[in-house]
Amino acid sequence: MTPEQQKQQEAIKERLSTIGQSILILSGKGGVGKSTVAVNLAVALAAKGASVGLLDVDIHGPSIPGMCGLKGREVFTRDESMVPVAFNENLSVMSVGFLLGGTDDAVIWRGPMKYSVIRQFIAEVEWGKLDYLVIDSPPGTGDEPLTVAQFIDGNAGAVVVTTPQQVSIDDVRRSITFCRKLNLAVYGVIENMSGFVCPNCGETIDIFDSGGGEALCREMGVPFLGRLPIDRTIVDSCDTGLPFMLAEDESPVKSAFREITKRLITGEEQAAGKQKKNRKGVDVHETGNTAC
Repeated sequence: MTPEQQKQQEAIKERLSTIGQSILILSGKGGVGKSTVAVNLAVALAAKGASVGLLDVDIHGPSIPGMCGLKGREVFTRDESMVPVAFNENLSVMSVGFLLGGTDDAVIWRGPMKYSVIRQFIAEVEWGKLDYLVIDSPPGTGDEPLTVAQFIDGNAGAVVVTTPQQVSIDDVRRSITFCRKLNLAVYGVIENMSGFVCPNCGETIDIFDSGGGEALCREMGVPFLGRLPIDRTIVDSCDTGLPFMLAEDESPVKSAFREITKRLITGEEQAAGKQKKNRKGVDVHETGNTAC
């Protein structure tokens, strides 16, 4: 390792030492609502009084600024560190979207450039002391999620998002395998777009089927965190930049997400204990997460 690389590693280690828990939001398939989950999880944790950072490493599709109502905001530097954009007093956000000149700008980068930017986001962002760092990654198991997973260490794990269809389940299965190969704990699976609750009669219609995510959990031996129904509230929240967990009115998706957050907090605490055992020499596959 060169002196420059050693310096970078020390900077990353120092920055991560102030972060209690890192949660990587993954999916093997695009369009499953991964960014929506990342935003509302960060908001829900912050609403409980936790200090939270939301890091968007979806380099080619940085949607987090718009979903948080932060479009047009700028990132400033202080003492050679980047200062994340404040969403509220408990939540701060960093995204490549803040660094682009306009919403029409396309990011045309190869792997080494993406690696460098992600390293900067982890090593050079002044997060301060965080209880949680929620990381929204692009779909698949390529450069961005691999780079993040290799950088973060200690108390870290993944939440995998899927939709009920088999074509999505097959791709998400690969995400779980990805985590296991990297010894990254899987905190659980969320099945999004799982049924539509009719606002008039209250009947649930399984437009995209239902239960695929839970079946995958049984097969792979990982926790099932819950289902999120299709809800107009989600569309409105993404378009207006107000996360649905902050909406005044109660909704099926808000109620479901509240329960998912509770299960996640419990699950990641259990997984953190298992990771400590693993570092003492116990095989992670033998101590894998509790099956549903």
